[in-house]
Amino acid sequence: MNYTDIINRRKFLRFVSGCACGLIISSCTTAPITDRKQLKIIPESTLNRQAEHIYEKVKKKEKLSDDLNQLDEIKSIGNRIVDAVSEYFNQNNIPDPTANFKWEYILVDNKKIKNAWCMPGGKIAVYSGILEVTKNKHGLASVMGHEIAHAVAKHSVERASRSMAINLGTQIADIVSGGKISGASRAAGVDVAGMLAHFGIMNPFNRKQESEADYLGLIFTSLAGFDIRESPKIWERMKEANKGKEPPEWMSTHPSTSRRIQQINDWIPSVTLEYPPIKKL
Repeated sequence: MNYTDIINRRKFLRFVSGCACGLIISSCTTAPITDRKQLKIIPESTLNRQAEHIYEKVKKKEKLSDDLNQLDEIKSIGNRIVDAVSEYFNQNNIPDPTANFKWEYILVDNKKIKNAWCMPGGKIAVYSGILEVTKNKHGLASVMGHEIAHAVAKHSVERASRSMAINLGTQIADIVSGGKISGASRAAGVDVAGMLAHFGIMNPFNRKQESEADYLGLIFTSLAGFDIRESPKIWERMKEANKGKEPPEWMSTHPSTSRRIQQINDWIPSVTLEYPPIKKL
């Protein structure tokens, strides 16, 4: 490498670093209620469109339940929670993060999957297997409150933005090191930087998001008038259903079940007092 190459590389690094820092600084926001600082580089509207497209594919691919009574209950619980969320933000003169959401609910007929999820923009799916764990409307509301919290806090936008920032940072670091990072990956036969980022950055960050969704979910469920004391019972039943089998926490995108139960129990008294069922003005 000659002197001109070094000068050009330095100019390139200064330019890229300057652009990246400016983009990151201008894209910092905070999560609702918790006020946790967030990085949002990717436009929310972009992810919402993608989520809507994927959601339509899910509806065509998966077997949807014909249990209309159960689906109606899911819709009723979901709408009750999202209405309470909007009312809370409106009464506190806070911009409603869900103002542009198009809420939609499906019930997937799959008893083997004990799960539910909410895509950006309010696209919710509940798998019939989770109903064996929720047991009642308060349990189901706790699960849906958690999933709705992910969407309200824009966790998917934040996660995608962080991945983009990490990829950019890794590329810059590789250039600075003269290709040592990519060289180590080729020598080891694995993506060294990707593995370190996955276990050292993304997994801890994802666990933080999951805990935040647990906390916000409790708040939203309480605001909607459901009994949040059912929430830790769900995780007890989930732990029993999984027979205690789960990966070490450091390898997981979620906190351990025991940690979640403890955190939720710790939060319940203050959430009950600070966020009672909301009344419309």
